[in-house]
Amino acid sequence: MNRVKLLSLTISMVLSAGALAKIPAEQAATLSSELTPLGATRAANEDGSIPEWTGGITKLPAGYTVGDHHVDPYPTDKIQYTITASNLAEYKSLLTPGQIKLFETYPDTYKMNVYQTRRSASYPDHVYKAVKDNATRSELVEGGNGIKQAAVGIPFPVPATGLEAIWNHTLRYRGESVSRSGGQAAPTASGSYTYVGLNETLLLPYNVKGASAEELEKTNILFKFKQKVTEPARLAGTALLVHETMDQVKTPRQAWTYNTGQRRVRRAPNVAYDAPGTAADGLRTTDDFDMYNGAPNRYNWTLKGKQELLIPYNDYRLHSDKVKYADILQPGHINPDLVRYEKHRVWVVEANLKENTRHTYKKRVFYIDEDSWQVAVTDIYDNRDELYRVGIAHAINYYEVPTLWSTLDVYHDIQSRRYLAIGLDNETKMYDFSKKLNERDFTPAALRREGRR
Repeated sequence: MNRVKLLSLTISMVLSAGALAKIPAEQAATLSSELTPLGATRAANEDGSIPEWTGGITKLPAGYTVGDHHVDPYPTDKIQYTITASNLAEYKSLLTPGQIKLFETYPDTYKMNVYQTRRSASYPDHVYKAVKDNATRSELVEGGNGIKQAAVGIPFPVPATGLEAIWNHTLRYRGESVSRSGGQAAPTASGSYTYVGLNETLLLPYNVKGASAEELEKTNILFKFKQKVTEPARLAGTALLVHETMDQVKTPRQAWTYNTGQRRVRRAPNVAYDAPGTAADGLRTTDDFDMYNGAPNRYNWTLKGKQELLIPYNDYRLHSDKVKYADILQPGHINPDLVRYEKHRVWVVEANLKENTRHTYKKRVFYIDEDSWQVAVTDIYDNRDELYRVGIAHAINYYEVPTLWSTLDVYHDIQSRRYLAIGLDNETKMYDFSKKLNERDFTPAALRREGRR
């Protein structure tokens, strides 16, 4: 990949170390000098189009009250330029093959409005401290299917392998517990859609302030996730419970489903890999959720380096409660006038399906924001080595936490010319990061109660 460049000698040296996970204390010290606390390059790029990281958003913007949809902290920023099919050639070096394919698929309607880059990602100070501790002790377990000696925040701020980088995405800080309402839609080619409402709760023992790596290894739980379908009526009450483990060799993911017709909770070992996603109309796999999740053992992972890329960032307009779902959802793709693109540095991770292993996707390439470890774009290839799907995460800083997380994930199916949008919450109440959840909320019995409501 000739557009991928390693952007520092430090990173180059670590890459040459192969599968070594821990880094020396003196190298961890660079997380407060040359690198940011999460391992990104602190300095601006050569031409200044990517500025120096100076801490991101560290205070609540004027006019915002916790519980509101998040106001845009950059309301006066103007579009610097717009990419269309007609001028695409000028910008291909800043786009992934999947992004380029979207321009080719929808030449008359697809575009990118590009704004100045705002390195807005920020996290609590205790997370930065924990990441620095993780840097000198975290390790992958056998085969890379889990981690040990890590707690709170990413385990590998200076990754040496693709597996370490993808674990950073999986374990990026998103608070300690979250309750959220919203939904998803899969428009047809004509643009018509049915809104699927979802209530979701997420408990993250791994991210609890003061969490101990030793205690986490005893319980072997990274997070617990519960999802209930609230609409339409034919799906309402269907529910899912997932316990994600820290060491997936010791104990694989555990999952249960509640079916309203049978009124029973059943174990669901197939809620993983390329099993169809909930009410997704066949437009995503289970491990597409959150851009990627679950055990990484079906792929060989390669860390290709870094590159500069145009990715959605600070998408507060797309997130706004002044916008309706009908304003967002259009034939072929979401409304490009609501999307903000910026130039950022991303880690590039390639996953290739192992021999004698089955998955719908033969190859996946992940483009991971260096400031947050959020997968921003993923290009997905089928068994014919053709582009199959393109996943795009539209991120904002939830600055009351603070954490950078996507407000909307969009999965484009190139071959069917359809897409799935997950995270539509403009017409519902906002995420609640202060919700007090406990282990009793995430049992099969709790799932049964949730489904019956």
